[in-house]
Amino acid sequence: MIRKILWAVLAGVLALAAAVAINTARKGSRQLTVAPLPPIAIDENAVAERLAQAVRLKTVSSQSDAQLNADQFEALHALLQKQFPRVHATLKRESVGGLSLLYTWEGRDPKAKAILLMAHQDVVPIAPGTEGDWQQPPFAGVVKDGFVWGRGAWDDKGNLLSQLEAVEMLLAGGYQPPRTIYLAYGADEEVGGHRGAARVAELLKSRGAQLDFVIDEGLLVLDGVMPGLKQPAALIGIAEKGYMSVQLTVSATPGHSSMPPPKGSSAIAMMAAALSNLENKQMPAAIRGVAGEMFDTLAPEMGGFSRVALSNLWLFGPLVQRQLEGAGSTNSMLRTTTALTIVNAGNKDNVLPGRAEATVNFRILPGDTRDGVLQHVHAAVAPAVPADRLKVEAQPGAKDASKVAPTGSIQYQVLNQTIREVFPDALVAPGLMVAGTDSVHYEPISDHIFKFSPIRAKGDDLSRFHGTNERLAVKNYADAIRFYHRLIGQMAAARSQS
Repeated sequence: MIRKILWAVLAGVLALAAAVAINTARKGSRQLTVAPLPPIAIDENAVAERLAQAVRLKTVSSQSDAQLNADQFEALHALLQKQFPRVHATLKRESVGGLSLLYTWEGRDPKAKAILLMAHQDVVPIAPGTEGDWQQPPFAGVVKDGFVWGRGAWDDKGNLLSQLEAVEMLLAGGYQPPRTIYLAYGADEEVGGHRGAARVAELLKSRGAQLDFVIDEGLLVLDGVMPGLKQPAALIGIAEKGYMSVQLTVSATPGHSSMPPPKGSSAIAMMAAALSNLENKQMPAAIRGVAGEMFDTLAPEMGGFSRVALSNLWLFGPLVQRQLEGAGSTNSMLRTTTALTIVNAGNKDNVLPGRAEATVNFRILPGDTRDGVLQHVHAAVAPAVPADRLKVEAQPGAKDASKVAPTGSIQYQVLNQTIREVFPDALVAPGLMVAGTDSVHYEPISDHIFKFSPIRAKGDDLSRFHGTNERLAVKNYADAIRFYHRLIGQMAAARSQS
């Protein structure tokens, strides 16, 4: 009997191993096979200096003051006009919302759907007290050691100027697009884009525009960042997470600290318990949706156990999910995240406060909703705070996750092909943008919105976004120009698909 059981167990293990092996082998590469594009000649010194000049302008935006640094934005507009004479002689330029720019490059076929390339002019401020930590002054626009240094070099003047460089080159070669091309450059992306991108989108909608394709800043060509991959991974953002901040207010009876109330009943204690519950009872995670498609695309390119596990999530799913949840960058792809960001209570060391407040920020996964987040908050904090002492309020500016752009479309395939042509060593896969972009404002007039920045990035580059020592490698910047040069020609000629 024991022998029969052992043989049965062995047979089951062998059958399971065979199923895993067969399933792994069946998942072949999903990468397009394209010929690398011979790189077009670019004067790297000249393009780097033009970008550096733009970086020197302190185009820091403000949520409350639309005119903050208006002179710097206007100086940038004048600089662009000087740097790109063909663009400004051929394309129509309009100012929208005061400081945002819309360029229109008329195509030969007025009936064809237009395409839109996006970037933003504004930058985030330098964190007070960190100015001395920069290797080069943050607004000096220094070109040194193969990099353009300074705030905005990468985010996002690098995208903006590389698009204009590409258009200027195409115009110099006599190119006229088959369909109309728009270039939209918001001046307030870092504070929501409501004065810039939102108004440009409204303007285009009022003119009857339906955009066949939109590309904005987003995910990158990640080199040495994705675990299990030897090759760089170019991730195309096909969606971005939503945004919601929730304020919790807990009330209690104020009093003297010498006579504290029973354990756990002060305002601070109840708030601490509520926040602990939110931290420990996060919204559910799963390898699904965009994340599932990304891993399914990359699995055949991985080596060793990573390939086996990702090719057989029916068996290894729980193990893989636990590993992904252990890192902030991958955990954020699997769930609506919870971040405790602000806490306020008390104003004197010997007084028990009658009120405690906290703000919790959620980045909403496609498929989840703002209402679902609020329900989750109420359920999580209910054991910690009596209902009559708690107030839960969604803060202004909340938005659900974006639509998900289809990867089976011609638009995605042309973008995929262009990446493979310009970055032939890179694997291409769809991805989820966990931060926000201006492109969400264009959802009413396009179903094909992609968030991708054609810039190579290593792991130590990622902390430079909104951080110290922001810089952009000149060679990588030249590749971005080549990418937009190729994409404009390819996408402008591609057959429209709804």
